[in-house]
Amino acid sequence: MARRCAVTGKGVQTGNHVSHANNKTRRRFLPNLQQTSLFSEALGRNISFRVSTNGLRTIEHKGGLDAYLINARSAELDTEMRNLKKQVEKIVSERAA
Repeated sequence: MARRCAVTGKGVQTGNHVSHANNKTRRRFLPNLQQTSLFSEALGRNISFRVSTNGLRTIEHKGGLDAYLINARSAELDTEMRNLKKQVEKIVSERAA
């Protein structure tokens, strides 16, 4: 499973660990990913995915999972989130009609 946030796209970065003696060795900076499930009101079920804590805050700031998916551009989302967006938009448009 890739270490990449489903919402923000944050992934692993690399850099140097610098000792007190200024020795440099390569290291990895891992994103703070959490396995979480969020409730989709449109779909009526919980959606489980790996998201960074920053991505979780973004979803809550936008007003929940459904509101985030509807307002997000498809190009910014990964394939799993794009499929969810299509499902949510379809159900929302059916309810509006």
